[in-house]
Amino acid sequence: MSQTTYRLAVIVSSTRAGRFAPTVANWLAQQTDQRTDVEVDVIDLADHPLPVHLTGEPGPEDAAALSAVTPRLAAADAFVVITPEYNHSYPALLKNLIDWHYTQWQAKPVAFVSYGGLSGGLRSVEHLRPVFAELHAVTIRETVSFHSPWGKLDETGTHLDEEAGDAARAAAKVMLDQLAWWALSLREAREKRPYGA
Repeated sequence: MSQTTYRLAVIVSSTRAGRFAPTVANWLAQQTDQRTDVEVDVIDLADHPLPVHLTGEPGPEDAAALSAVTPRLAAADAFVVITPEYNHSYPALLKNLIDWHYTQWQAKPVAFVSYGGLSGGLRSVEHLRPVFAELHAVTIRETVSFHSPWGKLDETGTHLDEEAGDAARAAAKVMLDQLAWWALSLREAREKRPYGA
C-alpha cells in the first residue's frame, strides 16, 4: 500500500428483509471505483451475524463469528457506515458491531451515508456521532443522505434522476476527499505515535 492510498471498510448495517442497503452500497461502490486513493473492503452485517450477548471471553462459535470481522476493522484506516433510520435512530446490529470492538475504531475517521424518509437518515447519523466520539474516532462533517430514495435509484445504485445523481456524486466527492485527508493523516500519526501510548 502506498503512502497516498488508504484502506476503507464500508459497513452495510441493515439486515432487514427487503432492505435497500445493497442499492446504496452499489451507489457508493460507483463513487469509490472512480478513485485511485482507496482500497475498499465491504463488511455487510447481513453476511456476518455477530453474537448479541456481550461476554468477557467469547466462546468458540462467537469467536469464529468475530474473527471474520474484527481483523478487517483493525486493518482499516477509515470507515464509511451505510445506515438507514429506524425509529429516529440506527440499527441495533450496528450498535452491536460497534460495542464488540474498541481499539479497532481508535484514532480513525468515520464517514456516513444514510437513507430514510424525509430526514434521509440524518437522525441516525447524529446519534452515531457521539457513540464514535466515545470510541476515540473522528467523524467526518460531510455526509451523503438519500431522502425517500425508493424508486429513485436502480439496483446498480444509478440515479434515475440525472440532476439528483449529480448532486449526490458531488456530495460523495467532498465526503471522500475529507475522509482521505483524515485517513492518511491519522495513519501517519498512529505510525509515529501509537494512540493512547
